[in-house]
Amino acid sequence: MASPISTGTGIGSGLQIGTIVDTLVNADKVAKQTQITTQDKLVNSKISGIGTLQSALAAYQTALTNLGNVTTPAFTPFGANSSDTKILVATADTNAVAGTYAIKVDQLATASKVATASFAGGAASAISSGNLKISQNGTDYNVAIPEGATLQSVRDAVNASALVKAGGLSANIITDAQGSRLVFSSANTGAGSDISTSGIDSLTIPAGTKMDGTAGSAGYVGDLAKNAEFSIDGLKVISASNTATSVSGLSLSLVSKGESTVTVAQNNDGLKASLNTFISAYNAVVTTINKLSKATADPVTGELTVPAAMTGDSLPRSLLAAMREVLVTPAGPGSTLSTLSQLGIRTAQSGGTLTLDDAKFTAAMKDKGMGAQIQQMFTGTPSTNGVKSTDGLLARMNAIVSPYTETGGILASRTKNLTAQQKDLQNQQDALNLRVDGLRKSLTAKYNAMDLVVGQLKASASSITSFFDSLNAQKSAS
Repeated sequence: MASPISTGTGIGSGLQIGTIVDTLVNADKVAKQTQITTQDKLVNSKISGIGTLQSALAAYQTALTNLGNVTTPAFTPFGANSSDTKILVATADTNAVAGTYAIKVDQLATASKVATASFAGGAASAISSGNLKISQNGTDYNVAIPEGATLQSVRDAVNASALVKAGGLSANIITDAQGSRLVFSSANTGAGSDISTSGIDSLTIPAGTKMDGTAGSAGYVGDLAKNAEFSIDGLKVISASNTATSVSGLSLSLVSKGESTVTVAQNNDGLKASLNTFISAYNAVVTTINKLSKATADPVTGELTVPAAMTGDSLPRSLLAAMREVLVTPAGPGSTLSTLSQLGIRTAQSGGTLTLDDAKFTAAMKDKGMGAQIQQMFTGTPSTNGVKSTDGLLARMNAIVSPYTETGGILASRTKNLTAQQKDLQNQQDALNLRVDGLRKSLTAKYNAMDLVVGQLKASASSITSFFDSLNAQKSAS
């Protein structure tokens, strides 16, 4: 019977079979294993590096989008300040000019709120089926009420109606001393925006009727909807909304009755803050690219021989070159501001990051009044017909970055290819492990077979030696 496979010390030969097999297997494996391990480490490092770069670019694009926001523009040449923000809040847009305005708010715009007659049965009160018509500002919103409806289900049907929601209307149930009432509210303000209902008798609310609080009374709650009334430097203004644009270049958000002075002046601090936001976002990308592409010093020799994740890769260098090209491209004709250096923005020779010279920026704003030119440089020519400008620095920079970050873009394709390499390396590792296991079993079997033969030979030699020893003993005895 064959000896069982052993990876320990040979019983017959006394050889360290396990050690011999391990040495032979490792000698066969080491070259390929080193290649796979090195390549796998490199691929993982590149995947991690691309992920880091993608995150940095995504953060940069978010900053570009925020800086180019049309609703809350970051590069407005003028800023507005209200002396009492509890009365009103003022925001300047691209058309603002310097000035001071005394504003008195006499009345805020209000919305309509109406209630039905009360229902003693509460939210479960039965409601007749039919077509409930809700009217406001000459527009009718129809809501079908099915058989078996309750006050609760009517409320839910009204709020589920897409047209009703689009019209800024909603419904709820309020229970007072007389019972439960269906109350309709509007998000729209201004005189003439009062709500009325018809079509179902128990839910009918006549237009312009004040509810007196009795169980059978239905009508408006509190007051009818009103316009906002305020004055600007003594000039009377009527507005259906509490947000008014009566002064060109200004948006006034009325908060409460009272008086406030709005001052519009050059937005130097705001422009400086926006420039610094852009610089910080740009520098974050540059710093990331530098870390990913520049080799670092060996801790032993001190030489720059330790590669980074993307050392030698042309991708980050190409991206950085394209971004720098946008920075140095002069602004369009007709502007006294053509380069960022005129604002005191400089590029560091080492590293390529940007810095803002406060003194030069202040001089540019004070002596040359470049606020409007800064806005045009970054956001481009004013948009027309809702079409966003694409000639500003922000839009041009985003156009450079987008091909790298978009779905299926440059970085996504690179990651896909690296992932495929990673999978191929894993397949190579699996194949190597399988081959090594086979080699180990084969060598172990061979050495065990050799050990068995050696053991048998030793046994035979011992038997022969014993035989001759016995003969010699008999001869000596005779």
